[in-house]
Amino acid sequence: MKKLSEQLSDLSERTRQTEETIDAARERNRAALEAKKAQLKTAADAGAAKVSEEAAEAKSKWHALRSSVASHVADVRAKADARRAGRDTERAQRAADDAEDDAADAIMFALYALDAAEWAIVDAVLARADADDLAAAQ
Repeated sequence: MKKLSEQLSDLSERTRQTEETIDAARERNRAALEAKKAQLKTAADAGAAKVSEEAAEAKSKWHALRSSVASHVADVRAKADARRAGRDTERAQRAADDAEDDAADAIMFALYALDAAEWAIVDAVLARADADDLAAAQ
């Protein structure tokens, strides 16, 4: 597993790429958007394989996602409180490992969410362009 700092760097890079896609959408650069959409589909398909069944299911159920995330955050906070209360070294090591795993999972989900959001942006811009083209042709 990558270090958290490396995962955060990946997340930062994906955020930058999403910003570039939004810039292309503003410019309505259709060729760039079509190419980006194909690239994002490939990336999203690959990313979906990495995401747990719960996250994939939550994609189509945003309400369930918010609930799940809120529950996860509550669990993480509860673990953090228990970790602070405990003094046992072995238990503290396990708690630290769990906290790092939780952070890594959150980053992985953020990367997946960025892929899904970027694909949706590109798809929306292309759909609007198609609608505009049809309206102009009439």
